[in-house]
Amino acid sequence: MKKENGFSLLELLIVVAIILLIATIAIPSLLRSRQAANESHAVTNLRTLNTAEVQYISTFQQYATLAQLVSAGLLDDRYTGVSAGYNFTIQTASPFLDYTASATAQTANSGRFDYFTRPDYVIRYSTDASRAPTGFSGEPVQ
Repeated sequence: MKKENGFSLLELLIVVAIILLIATIAIPSLLRSRQAANESHAVTNLRTLNTAEVQYISTFQQYATLAQLVSAGLLDDRYTGVSAGYNFTIQTASPFLDYTASATAQTANSGRFDYFTRPDYVIRYSTDASRAPTGFSGEPVQ
């Protein structure tokens, strides 16, 4: 009798089942790690926006919009598009004596939370309770 080389169908199915089991465990933690990295990136970029606003106000005696900060060379173009899953905006109050810089997640998979900062330079969670950790709506990021 000849012995055949190779794997049986049952052995291949067991290997596929093990791979699927490992993927089921690994993918959610990978997604959570990516979200945490994107959120950290958003907070860091808001700190950079605060620094750019301080530099701009010391020169022009008013706060700037995102486009003005980019054209002044205080920020690069990545802030005008999506950066690590977050959109960045700056809203200035007339006559440019106040501002609110926001980092909003593009999708729920990009980040769990949204952030904002004002001229007090404290980065806070979104005031929308569904986009902030439970009980931390509008509170400073720790």
